Amino acid sequence: MEKHKRILVTSALPYANGPIHLGHLAGAYLPADVYVRYQRLQHRDVVYICGSDEHGVPITIAAEKQGIEPREIVDRFHSQNIAAFEAFGMSFDYFGRTSSEIHHQTSQNFFKTLYDKGILKQKKEKQLYDPKVKMFLPDRYVKGTCPACSYPEAYGDQCEKCGASLSAAELIDPRSTISGEKPVKKETLHWFLPLGEFQDRLQTWLSGKQNWKSNVRGQVQSWLNDGLSDRAVTRDLSWGVPVPLEEARGKVLYVWFDAPIGYISATKEWALEKKSPDLWQHYWQDKETKLVHFIGKDNIVFHCIMFPAMLMAHGDYILPDNVPANEFLNLEGNKLSTSRNYAVWLEDYLKKFPADPLRYFLAINAPETKDTDFTWKEFQLRNNGELADILGNFINRTLSFAHQQFDGHVPNVYDLDDLDRAMLSILKKAPKTIGHFLEQFELRKAASALVDVARDANKYFNDQAPWKSRNENPEKCATTIHICLQTAHQLALLMEPFMPFSALKLWKMLNKEGALHAQHWDQLRPLNPGHNLAAPEILFNKIEDEDIEPEIERLKRAAPQETDEREPLSIAPEIEFDTFGKIDLRVAIVKKAVKMPKADKLLKLSIELGNEERQIIAGVAQHYKPEQLIGKRIIVVANLKAAKIRGEKSEGMLLAAEDSDGSMAMLVPDKKIKTGAKIK
Repeated sequence: MEKHKRILVTSALPYANGPIHLGHLAGAYLPADVYVRYQRLQHRDVVYICGSDEHGVPITIAAEKQGIEPREIVDRFHSQNIAAFEAFGMSFDYFGRTSSEIHHQTSQNFFKTLYDKGILKQKKEKQLYDPKVKMFLPDRYVKGTCPACSYPEAYGDQCEKCGASLSAAELIDPRSTISGEKPVKKETLHWFLPLGEFQDRLQTWLSGKQNWKSNVRGQVQSWLNDGLSDRAVTRDLSWGVPVPLEEARGKVLYVWFDAPIGYISATKEWALEKKSPDLWQHYWQDKETKLVHFIGKDNIVFHCIMFPAMLMAHGDYILPDNVPANEFLNLEGNKLSTSRNYAVWLEDYLKKFPADPLRYFLAINAPETKDTDFTWKEFQLRNNGELADILGNFINRTLSFAHQQFDGHVPNVYDLDDLDRAMLSILKKAPKTIGHFLEQFELRKAASALVDVARDANKYFNDQAPWKSRNENPEKCATTIHICLQTAHQLALLMEPFMPFSALKLWKMLNKEGALHAQHWDQLRPLNPGHNLAAPEILFNKIEDEDIEPEIERLKRAAPQETDEREPLSIAPEIEFDTFGKIDLRVAIVKKAVKMPKADKLLKLSIELGNEERQIIAGVAQHYKPEQLIGKRIIVVANLKAAKIRGEKSEGMLLAAEDSDGSMAMLVPDKKIKTGAKIK
């Protein structure tokens, strides 16, 4: 920290087309808020920036479905999410929005700088166009049959059945989601950022980030290994930041390009709010600033490759010092699904439960290096067992004893024994230990270390048995309660980044003057003997079974249903034998197999089919490693019309069976048979 004068922290801009759920909080928001609150307690110059991402196709689609303007969608969710964040204790210094005038100006100026420097490439390309509504169709406005798995409802950017990453032009029998018409290809002009030209600089920059999380470094390196290509920065849409060129009328900046610029524009707006318009430059253009992006793993490529390349291209900005991306939070053993309402929405949660137990659970269970799971039962167990029975119990018994035996005052401290000195040593080390974990973005360890202090404090209270010493050795009893009250005092400060509402409640019970958030993390002045305490209150209430049972039942109703193998199968409509006879199934052998670049679920297979060789793109990468397939005999549809998938030709389709849990097994001959043999 010593080498940085200031810290700029950002959280990924939440998309303003829906409410905030637990997955959002666990990935990009709570970890950042805990980190920022800790840095403020260290009295460091830290600014926390976020805002609503208000452009992009999902917002226009949502608006069209509801028959309203996109502005109404973003206004509603911008306000709704700000209120939910505030109730959850998020401490943004500024929360902006990408529909603001300053954001539009900042994004346009950024684009124009790259354009004037000759960095952007101008290309004409053919894209799908709906002649009925007279508009080019972004990927999400096109549906068709997936060329990888033949799912008929695949979107133009991804097949939600097999997960293949696609482009709209690769779909078989594409259709417009607006009119239902078959689109045509029409030439259009766009501007591209040549990412490949920044590959060496990005690689050099990444090589200096040995302290980054392995999941982040691994994903970025995978993209670099595959080679970077040109990336469009403009789109044919009406909602967004208009491209500031005369020849680009009717076009807007691609949302991936303008959204991260939202961090800069929001910092400008914060500076204006501070009545210091140029203050933002210290945080974005001074190399002594530490820039940290908190995101989920689905945003790694944008924050570790694309945005840094943009900043390099511009030339006036610092690059991220760290991007501590988190994995995903699952829900009751399943992936969250907002479309099925299989989620725990923050706004709904806060109507029934306090914020701090959730903040604690998401911290102690943070998906730092692998996906984790939220279950209501574990949430209840953590709240009751750790917050109520350990932390809350220690506070209650200490303050209650002080009121009963010392008239609500901090007693004097007398001669110390070994247990006293051990507890004081724990208090001295705790800020440094927890602070170290937070500096390393290890939220789970930091939260665990916090509760360990309360565990040690409970043990100390029990071992010293002040209920006995009050009669046998009053000075020992006074010393014990004095140290317990100092521990409660220290815990209030250590709790503040994690559970700010409960920390403030404890601060008031201790009858402390001055703002808790204005204290110094490792220089807390002890309570003076004779200090008058306020009345004790329950710090954490227990959560009963009847409180969470309705939540569990709601999720059960929304959860994906497992198929009972004994129930009748859902069979496709009958076909004539002649129809089936048109499908030419053959035995083939896999000669080569490699992963497709930038596609987690696709493998590129070279197969031998009789006396010819073919290439097939198959969505089986999550079930088979490439080396497992080499030499394997498989069954393929040999007369399927060739298609392009991610720019690669696919001449057929292999056959595989998929279970209800998503597991997959390829169909293979049960004994050796020559390639090209016909399946009858």
